[in-house]
Amino acid sequence: MGEHTVTSFDQDLQHIDTLLRDMGALAGSMVEASARALLESDNALAQRVISDDTVMDAKQRELDDSAITLIAKRQPMAQDLRSVVGAIRMAADYERIGDLAKNIAKRVGAVGQSAAPRNLSHSIEAMAALALRQVSGISRLYAERKAEALVQLRAEDEKIDIQYTAVFRELLTYMMEDPRNITACTHLLFCAKNLERIGDHVTNIAENAYYVMTGKQLPPHRPKLDETSMALVGG
Repeated sequence: MGEHTVTSFDQDLQHIDTLLRDMGALAGSMVEASARALLESDNALAQRVISDDTVMDAKQRELDDSAITLIAKRQPMAQDLRSVVGAIRMAADYERIGDLAKNIAKRVGAVGQSAAPRNLSHSIEAMAALALRQVSGISRLYAERKAEALVQLRAEDEKIDIQYTAVFRELLTYMMEDPRNITACTHLLFCAKNLERIGDHVTNIAENAYYVMTGKQLPPHRPKLDETSMALVGG
C-alpha cells in the first residue's frame, strides 16, 4: 500500500490495521488460555478469559467506529477501500472467536466438578492445539501479507473438522458406556464444537485477508467434513 498525499490518511489506515492486529493477538491469547483452563481445571484463568472478552468487544467497536469515520472523511477507493471493509469483516470474526473462547471458559467450572475420563483431555488438547495454530497463523500471515500462504491455511481447517468428528464419537462412546460421564461429556462436547467453530472463523478471516491483498476471491467454500450428523444416526 503506497503512501498518501495526506499524512493523516495513512495514520488512520495504520490505526485500523493496528487494532486488527491487536484483536488477532488477543484472540490467540484467549483460545490458548481457555483451552489450558479447561484442561487444567483452572477457574482463575477461565475468569481472565471471560474478562478479556470485554476488551475484545471494545476493540471491535473502536475499529468499526474508526473505519466508518475514515470512509466518511476520506472516501477511499480500490485497495484502500478493500482494506477498510476487509478489516471490518475480519474484526467481526475475531470478535466471534473471542466469544467462543469465552464460552469454553464458562464451562471450566462445570467440567472440573465432574468425573470426566482423563484420556479425553488428550483429544481435546490436540484439537485446541490445531485451533490455536490456525488463529496464530492467520494473524501472522496477514501481518506479513503472504496471500498465497493463506490458501493453504484455509485448507488446513479440514484437520480441525476431522479431529472434531473423532472427539464427538469418542464422547458419545463414553456417555453410552457410563451414564455418570454424561454431564462432563456434554460440556466437553460443547467445548469441542466451539473449537471447531473457531476454525470456521479463521477460514472466513483467511478469505477476507486474501481478498484485501489480491482483489480476488478464493474459490467457493470446500465441503465440510463434520460427520457428526451421520454419527448420530449411525451412518
